[in-house]
Amino acid sequence: MNDDDKDSRFRLDKWLWAARFYKTRSLAAEEIAKGRIEVNGQPAKASREVRVGDLITIRHPQQPRTVAVKGLSAVRGPAPAAQQLYEETAESLALREKLAEQRRFGSEPAQTIEQGRPTKRDRRRLGEWRRWSASLDDTKPS
Repeated sequence: MNDDDKDSRFRLDKWLWAARFYKTRSLAAEEIAKGRIEVNGQPAKASREVRVGDLITIRHPQQPRTVAVKGLSAVRGPAPAAQQLYEETAESLALREKLAEQRRFGSEPAQTIEQGRPTKRDRRRLGEWRRWSASLDDTKPS
């Protein structure tokens, strides 16, 4: 293997870290081990070598992405430099936009709750109501 060949390939976990998809290399390696990263449609390992032109699929719970590798870097630089390392596919951008719209217009079940637990006063009122309604059921005309 010559020096040119070494410079054109990097470990997948290191590239994901350098491209700022994950905060640390260990987080990138964990996601790869969980099977959430694919390279060219194949499940990947952290030690897999990334090459320019590879298609990487990243399955984040909220933001799935498919990116094409445009450049390689072993160092984590500023965000604008990291964005030069990849290009997101048009299908991936459309899917992320659609999911964002669904989240924006969808209602969160927890937000439909207007109040928390009933207060002591509320519980007393509920108890009085139950006693009152139960007494009506007991006095049925014969």
